[in-house]
Amino acid sequence: MKYWQLIVINALTFLALSGFFPNTFYVENIWIALAASLVLSVLNIAVKPILILLSLPITLLTLGLFSIIINASMLSLTSFIVGSGFQFGTFGTTILVAIILSFVNTFITNRVRMTSW
Repeated sequence: MKYWQLIVINALTFLALSGFFPNTFYVENIWIALAASLVLSVLNIAVKPILILLSLPITLLTLGLFSIIINASMLSLTSFIVGSGFQFGTFGTTILVAIILSFVNTFITNRVRMTSW
């Protein structure tokens, strides 16, 4: 799947999740969602590999579950960079959004690969 398609899918997922969690997750508009999706992808390319490497012992100890915390941390950092138009109420909401975002990306990526055969 192309890079820009994934950016748009993440932005639409952010908008949908802000509708599902209106009191704890706020996205101002589609442009903020697109900016957040772009910032998240850059952070996942630049910062996430370093965090994964540094947290490898605890990730192995928790059988990979600590990677959810890393994903949530990337979303929190994205929220900090994007500003007041993209906010999480609690870190628990950030973890929930990270889990749902991972499922959506996995489902859509697998679905597109199966239909392109």
